[in-house]
Amino acid sequence: MESLPDPIKWENGTTSGEPGTDPRGGKVTIIDQTRLPLEEKFLSSKNYRDVCEWIKSLRIRGAPAIGIAAAYAAALAAYEFGSHGEIDSKLDAAIHEINATRPTAVNIRNILARLRKLDVKGKNVGDVFLNEAHRILAEEIDSCRKIGQFGLELVPDKAVILTHCHTGGLATGGYGTALGIIRAAHEAGKKVMVIADETRPLLQGARLTAYELQKLGIDFKLIVDGASGIAMKKFSVDLVVVGADRIAANGDTANKIGTYNLSVLCKDHKIPFYIAAPSSSFDLAAKSGEDIPIEERNPGEITHFRDCRSAPENISVYAPAFDVSPAENIAAFITEKGIIRKPYGENIAKVLG
Repeated sequence: MESLPDPIKWENGTTSGEPGTDPRGGKVTIIDQTRLPLEEKFLSSKNYRDVCEWIKSLRIRGAPAIGIAAAYAAALAAYEFGSHGEIDSKLDAAIHEINATRPTAVNIRNILARLRKLDVKGKNVGDVFLNEAHRILAEEIDSCRKIGQFGLELVPDKAVILTHCHTGGLATGGYGTALGIIRAAHEAGKKVMVIADETRPLLQGARLTAYELQKLGIDFKLIVDGASGIAMKKFSVDLVVVGADRIAANGDTANKIGTYNLSVLCKDHKIPFYIAAPSSSFDLAAKSGEDIPIEERNPGEITHFRDCRSAPENISVYAPAFDVSPAENIAAFITEKGIIRKPYGENIAKVLG
């Protein structure tokens, strides 16, 4: 089993002595996920605007991972503006800019709200934010490991598991949510075989899930999204487990486009459909999926692949990045605080406290 690269980390530097900068000359470093699996290229920056661009362009992606990135971006902004004792107008504008990078994943909003509640009176705001960002990263890693352990009880030995998009270490703090459950089952000695959807249009399943499964030495087959139904039948899929970008109070769940289709297929094939997500992905202010904003991406992501046009010019395109699976299709939520079962309206609030 090969080790996986860190999706995001903070690197301390030497003292710069420049006013309004991190006294350690620190920087954020990520692995550029758009270059995987062909090239493991790392990007580093001391500028929060670069981190915003990385999030928008999917160089870093996955709801937990971009939440962590948002925390580090806010720390960089605080150092840049020399914020001390308060969240001043410049830092406030930067936090709004960071928050607007991806509208569907709630982790960014939740984490930035958490930073805003910190006591910064009489303190260097950058230091306060940076320390909290480190805590958030550690918490996300711990949460994923707990999700993996709770999920183990739902995975039979010799299980065939279908998953969609990418929910591994690169999408989180370094272990994974849905893929973390698969990883935990493999590490526990269970014989698992994974069916991985390629996940159009940007192929996160083909590029990233396959990359991680191969490194971890887990048996898998890669399929096109449209083969999910026949794969369920041919390989006798035992369960489907996916991640989440935002979960409403009633259990309606937004995740990568194509997830809703899987939830319907599972219902027809009588296969349990599970959502694996940390508590930071829940939005109890959203009463249902109707309250979840759905990001629409650049049409070029559908009409082109790696700058090569694959569709006619001057056509109409609908390019949602996410869809919403209704709570009624979901067998259970697997969180770091335990497994949440129906009725979701009552039990989500109870488990999350």
